[in-house]
Amino acid sequence: MDYEGDPPPSFDPMKNTAKNVEVQGFNPGLIVLIVVGGLLLAFLVGNYLLYMYAQKTLPPKKKKPVSKKKLKRERLKQGVSAPGE
Repeated sequence: MDYEGDPPPSFDPMKNTAKNVEVQGFNPGLIVLIVVGGLLLAFLVGNYLLYMYAQKTLPPKKKKPVSKKKLKRERLKQGVSAPGE
Protein backbone atom coordinates (compact mmCIF):
# COMPACT_ATOMS: atom_id res chain seq x y z
CA MET A 1 0.00 0.00 0.00
CA ASP A 2 2.51 2.56 -1.15
CA TYR A 3 1.10 6.06 -1.55
CA GLU A 4 2.61 8.21 -4.27
CA GLY A 5 2.11 11.93 -4.64
CA ASP A 6 1.13 14.52 -2.11
CA PRO A 7 0.06 13.29 1.32
CA PRO A 8 -3.60 13.67 2.18
CA PRO A 9 -4.41 17.15 3.54
CA SER A 10 -5.25 15.83 7.00
CA PHE A 11 -1.66 14.63 7.48
CA ASP A 12 0.06 17.88 6.51
CA PRO A 13 -1.05 20.57 9.02
CA MET A 14 1.43 23.20 7.84
CA LYS A 15 -0.03 23.37 4.33
CA ASN A 16 -3.57 23.61 5.69
CA THR A 17 -2.75 26.48 8.03
CA ALA A 18 -0.87 28.37 5.35
CA LYS A 19 -3.80 28.17 2.94
CA ASN A 20 -6.48 29.16 5.48
CA VAL A 21 -4.81 32.32 6.79
CA GLU A 22 -7.30 35.15 6.58
CA VAL A 23 -7.69 38.42 8.41
CA GLN A 24 -10.34 37.78 11.06
CA GLY A 25 -10.33 41.06 12.97
CA PHE A 26 -8.61 42.09 16.18
CA ASN A 27 -7.07 39.70 18.63
CA PRO A 28 -9.40 39.36 21.68
CA GLY A 29 -6.46 40.05 23.99
CA LEU A 30 -5.80 43.30 22.17
CA ILE A 31 -9.44 44.33 22.55
CA VAL A 32 -9.31 43.69 26.32
CA LEU A 33 -6.05 45.62 26.58
CA ILE A 34 -7.51 48.59 24.69
CA VAL A 35 -10.70 48.61 26.82
CA VAL A 36 -8.83 48.37 30.14
CA GLY A 37 -6.27 50.95 29.03
CA GLY A 38 -9.03 53.30 27.89
CA LEU A 39 -10.88 52.99 31.17
CA LEU A 40 -7.69 53.61 33.16
CA LEU A 41 -6.85 56.63 31.04
CA ALA A 42 -10.39 58.02 31.41
CA PHE A 43 -10.22 57.52 35.19
CA LEU A 44 -6.91 59.36 35.49
CA VAL A 45 -7.95 62.23 33.21
CA GLY A 46 -11.28 62.54 35.06
CA ASN A 47 -9.54 62.70 38.42
CA TYR A 48 -7.18 65.38 37.16
CA LEU A 49 -10.05 67.47 35.80
CA LEU A 50 -11.99 67.16 39.06
CA TYR A 51 -8.87 68.16 41.00
CA MET A 52 -8.36 71.26 38.85
CA TYR A 53 -12.05 72.18 39.20
CA ALA A 54 -11.90 71.78 42.99
CA GLN A 55 -8.78 73.94 43.21
CA LYS A 56 -10.59 76.78 41.47
CA THR A 57 -13.97 76.58 43.20
CA LEU A 58 -13.48 75.33 46.77
CA PRO A 59 -12.44 77.82 49.46
CA PRO A 60 -9.07 77.26 51.13
CA LYS A 61 -8.96 75.02 54.19
CA LYS A 62 -9.38 76.65 57.56
CA LYS A 63 -6.31 76.47 59.75
CA LYS A 64 -6.57 75.11 63.25
CA PRO A 65 -6.56 77.85 65.89
CA VAL A 66 -3.29 78.13 67.78
CA SER A 67 -3.68 77.63 71.50
CA LYS A 68 -2.91 80.46 73.90
CA LYS A 69 -0.25 78.32 75.53
CA LYS A 70 1.63 77.96 72.23
CA LEU A 71 1.31 81.69 71.51
CA LYS A 72 2.76 82.50 74.93
CA ARG A 73 5.65 80.07 74.38
CA GLU A 74 6.45 81.60 70.97
CA ARG A 75 6.46 85.13 72.40
CA LEU A 76 8.84 84.07 75.16
CA LYS A 77 11.18 82.53 72.58
CA GLN A 78 11.24 85.80 70.62
CA GLY A 79 12.01 87.79 73.74
CA VAL A 80 8.67 89.59 73.96
CA SER A 81 7.31 89.53 77.48
CA ALA A 82 3.83 88.12 77.81
CA PRO A 83 1.25 90.59 79.10
CA GLY A 84 0.61 90.33 82.80
CA GLU A 85 4.11 89.12 83.67
